[in-house]
Amino acid sequence: MKPTVGLIGLGLMGKPMGRNLLKAGFPLVVWNRTAARAEDLVSEGAKLGANPRETAAAADVLISIVSDPPALEEVLWGARGAMEGLRRGSIYMDSSTISPDLAQRVAAACGERGVEFLDAPVTGGDWGAKKGELVFMIGGRAEVLERARPVLEVLGKKFFLLGANGAGQTVKLAMNLILALEVEALAEALALATSAGVPGEKLVEVMQSSMARAGVLDVKAPLMLQNEYAASFPLRLMHKDMRLALELARQQGVTLPAAAAAYGTYSAVKDASKDDPDYSAVARFWSKSAG
Repeated sequence: MKPTVGLIGLGLMGKPMGRNLLKAGFPLVVWNRTAARAEDLVSEGAKLGANPRETAAAADVLISIVSDPPALEEVLWGARGAMEGLRRGSIYMDSSTISPDLAQRVAAACGERGVEFLDAPVTGGDWGAKKGELVFMIGGRAEVLERARPVLEVLGKKFFLLGANGAGQTVKLAMNLILALEVEALAEALALATSAGVPGEKLVEVMQSSMARAGVLDVKAPLMLQNEYAASFPLRLMHKDMRLALELARQQGVTLPAAAAAYGTYSAVKDASKDDPDYSAVARFWSKSAG
């Protein structure tokens, strides 16, 4: 018998993760703040939890993937929160991107209930979630990872055990800081080239010929050239991750001047945007309208 998996959060990443679990034959119980987002998975065989607590109580392995720290705190400790439902001996894995401090607080609360915890944020975008090719950055104990491996192998292709609880979140914030700065640099370079009368496509063509093809070129550059920003990774979430990375840097006494400057640019675009764009929409900083 495969363990029952509970899944909280059915956004861009959560829904395809749930679909892959169903395809692999795992009993699945789902919950989402907006209940309509669960309808597809329920029609495909998942059960709908009435609330986070009920979803957690039904699960041998509970996974959450929500937008930000306040959303996770509400899911865990709000009315009918999941923490109350977690069963002794079960595994709880959070794949949201949150602060290391919060991950450690969740780990301590789980320990008091006899629940094993992994902080396990992911990278790979919604396309990786759909293909079951996510990369997991994990903080926790090796024996817990091994227990969770049958579930993880349905969702991802690589699993990095990086240290104690909080280590997964630390590496995820560092990774997203790199991505944010890469896209910021590309946006600045495109603005520089086009302001001098050189089409942006020419810059991208030269870059593709002079260095290894990278996600920022293959995935983000076309969006920026076309000024179309359907969200694969929403800018508001990258903005949140940059803030968390800068907060962690302050806690560690590390100065990140380039990251701080880029955060200002992302903040300006986020505040001016009238939609919910991909983080490559940072290129709008150099346009007259952000809407």
